[in-house]
Amino acid sequence: VQLQASGGGLVQAGDSLRLSCAASGRTFSSYVMGWFRQAPGKEREFVATISRSGITKSYVDSVKGRFTTSRDNAKNTVYLQMNSLKPEDTAVYYCAADKLFGSGSGWLPGYLGQGTLVTVSS
Repeated sequence: VQLQASGGGLVQAGDSLRLSCAASGRTFSSYVMGWFRQAPGKEREFVATISRSGITKSYVDSVKGRFTTSRDNAKNTVYLQMNSLKPEDTAVYYCAADKLFGSGSGWLPGYLGQGTLVTVSS
């Protein structure tokens, strides 16, 4: 599966932004989808996962209550709604896919797409 994230940009602290990730192929609904981010000079960090049905979700503690992931299996697209953005959310955001559900550092997806840059100014 090929993944392409989009929707990044420059925003101010407190603003909202929605990222999208379009997936190729006709088996999108069979994949668990997720998001990672990598800030300048830091290691890549897990952000969220969403199950095949979209019912089960997992988030890193730092984004709980502010970020929401969702998916539209008819459109082969997964979303990351980011509210109340903070400067520390600045990073390149990547979407990911795998057959198995997981969270945190224990989720090692088999597919990682190209990222989209989110910059949050203070």
